[in-house]
Amino acid sequence: MLPIVKGLLAGERRALARAISIIDNDESESREIIKQIFGKTGDARTVGFTGPGGAGKSSLVGKLIPECQALGYKVAILAVDPTSPVTGGAILGDRVRMQDNLDDEKVFMRSMASRGAVGGVSKSLRNAIRILDAAGYNLVLVESVGAGQLEIEISRVVDLTVVVFTPHTGDNVQAVKAGLTEIGDMYVVNKADLEGANTLYLTILDLIGDTERKPVVLKTSAKTKKGVRELAKNIDKLLKEKSINYKERGRKMLEDELRDMVLNAVEKKASIMLASSNKYSEFVDKLTKKEIDPYAAAEELAAGLFG
Repeated sequence: MLPIVKGLLAGERRALARAISIIDNDESESREIIKQIFGKTGDARTVGFTGPGGAGKSSLVGKLIPECQALGYKVAILAVDPTSPVTGGAILGDRVRMQDNLDDEKVFMRSMASRGAVGGVSKSLRNAIRILDAAGYNLVLVESVGAGQLEIEISRVVDLTVVVFTPHTGDNVQAVKAGLTEIGDMYVVNKADLEGANTLYLTILDLIGDTERKPVVLKTSAKTKKGVRELAKNIDKLLKEKSINYKERGRKMLEDELRDMVLNAVEKKASIMLASSNKYSEFVDKLTKKEIDPYAAAEELAAGLFG
């Protein structure tokens, strides 16, 4: 067994942090780490927090930590941030907004870059969850970047999805109608101390409160802590109610993961083949001269790659 694996299985924070870095950077040891811990995973429950940027997800998650600890959970946080175009790393630094918890040795926090993987979900996120699981954290809170498709996609890698809105996030109602209604197990109107919170709460209740899934709809204020304990209790309740479905849910998540891995491998292989293909340059020339249209060029190239 690798020394780093022994360390993280023993709960050593330095080994844990290093293992996640190895996974996140796709270093040579990453496959062996996952191979050695995979059979020791499956006990941790995961909750994803998603929704438009500016909804206060980081602050809310920070206030949730002690409430979840009081319910008996050992908590870890993974914050999936936008990727810097220069360094490839995470650029938001959500941990700054969880300042109260940074000195808590019982909590492990880590920011990760989305890195533009297939499906919008960081390809290393699932394995980071496995590492935390193997290290003994039985509740992993995953906060997604509030941008684009990742708002939806985060639900594919967690057991429970919490969608967070705020009265001052522009087109909330349009966002609710645009697909977030399909993924949320819970809907939270955060910053409930602001004007318009109750109107938004009633709108969400009207739009999705009576749907077949009957998701929980709550109001919270990370600033005043109002509703945070109720949110934690509802998360705990839903996680326990859903326990009978975890085997089925786990299979679906593994199916999605395998699909993403295959698609990423195919994309990487195709990029390498195109970069070294004379035909690719020929088709670019044909497109420039209007001798062929883009659809026909793409079809012919794809047939050559996978035919």
